[in-house]
Amino acid sequence: MKLIATNRKARHNYTLSDKWECGIALTGGEVKSVRAAQVSFKDTFARMEDGELFVYNLHISPYEQAGYITPEPDRKRKLLLHKQEIKRIIGLVSEKSVTLIPTRIYLNPRGWVKIEIALAQGKKLYDKRQSIKEKTVQREISRALRSRQ
Repeated sequence: MKLIATNRKARHNYTLSDKWECGIALTGGEVKSVRAAQVSFKDTFARMEDGELFVYNLHISPYEQAGYITPEPDRKRKLLLHKQEIKRIIGLVSEKSVTLIPTRIYLNPRGWVKIEIALAQGKKLYDKRQSIKEKTVQREISRALRSRQ
């Protein structure tokens, strides 16, 4: 598995619970741009539409050698999942006040582009502060242990 990009803001701004691996419908030039790691997760989210799942605002830069017909970089892209998984996601999103956030994009061992989406519930400001405090405490502990050795 070759990791292309991660959504580091997702862990900071949201509490993530369930995760799914899904394919993504891309054109040839977009696949080459993803392989070149020209992907940005800024303000990216997934939404249900007509019983299908789409990812919005996933910026994939146009591939320079693709020719004159290049798709829009921020267009909505269809996510490829099994019907049962889509039904389960619909049930979870409708019953709770959660959203779907892409957390990372990568190439699987077969060379296909995969995207991982997660159920996310927004954190409050005090939750973010608590997370930052826990990180700093863990960092200080690891530094102290390293200095002992």
